[in-house]
Amino acid sequence: MKNSGRRAAHQRKIYLTLLIVVIILAAILGGGYYFRSQTEAASKTKDSGHVEAAQPQEDKNTVQYQGSTYKYNDHLSNYLFMGIDSRDAVDTYESQEDAGQADAIFLASMDRVTEKLKVLFIPRDSMTRIEVFNPAGKSLGMTTDHINIQYAYGDGKQKSCELMKTAVSNMLNGISIQGYCSMNMDGISTLTDFAGGVEITVPDDSLEAVNPEFKKGAVVTLTGEDAEQFVRYRDTDKSQSALVRQERQKTYLQALLKKCQEQAGKNAGFVADLYECIRDYTVTSMGNDVFAKLLAASQNGIDDTQTVPGEGTQGANFDEYHIDEDKLSEMIISMFYEKID
Repeated sequence: MKNSGRRAAHQRKIYLTLLIVVIILAAILGGGYYFRSQTEAASKTKDSGHVEAAQPQEDKNTVQYQGSTYKYNDHLSNYLFMGIDSRDAVDTYESQEDAGQADAIFLASMDRVTEKLKVLFIPRDSMTRIEVFNPAGKSLGMTTDHINIQYAYGDGKQKSCELMKTAVSNMLNGISIQGYCSMNMDGISTLTDFAGGVEITVPDDSLEAVNPEFKKGAVVTLTGEDAEQFVRYRDTDKSQSALVRQERQKTYLQALLKKCQEQAGKNAGFVADLYECIRDYTVTSMGNDVFAKLLAASQNGIDDTQTVPGEGTQGANFDEYHIDEDKLSEMIISMFYEKID
């Protein structure tokens, strides 16, 4: 009986660690996903003109929206995940120069009663209010800019994550966020090499011009360096080019998870060692108990997936994503509130 209990506990540990890896990878690789989600969301929402914004009441947990009163669902726990375009071990970071930017951002919302998850994708180029700092760390006040650069005004560690946590909460009309987890891009190479390489079938020809090995339909075993190119490259001369790399990212993630599962089946210590190998590239305020709860919720499926509504445009120097504030209010109500009259 004791051996059976130990085996069950070990199996739970494997699933838990794989979930952590999946969540972090999803944060890194999720950058292009919002375009597809945006299109799907638009097809479900008919344009009916101006939508009344949600108005807060005296009770900060309730809002008045289109003639009805809604109460914040206090059974929710919200966790922010980010993929960062910086390199090297996190403990080497010292200043803004090291911090990098949040290339991919999403919020996982877990209902502790229904034990189901909702996921909100936040476009990296969303134009919103962020706090800017000089190189010495002195606040210069608030400005409207790309949300992904809020991370760069921190230290690449807890301060950067806290700044992003505040910026995302403010964007979502003060929604509380209980924790965060970020991982930088060096984790991709490290994961791939630790797994012993990942075999993929190239889904399109979007990389063939820069690497002839990545011809559509070719079967390639990715090393760490190849994997980074495969999942990160995009033609920055093309507006909204993150969409092009979406299928490559999905192909890589599926192949990596399959390889990790195979390795875990052969080696009881593989998964724990895998998580250990990426620890230096992650920053989190979340303990194992939180990941365990996310694991339980993930087994029930994702109840809802949405994207901050808006439109991608070409700015003066960079892509910009302009949020539709009316539709955002509607989305916040649908994801985080319950009607009470």
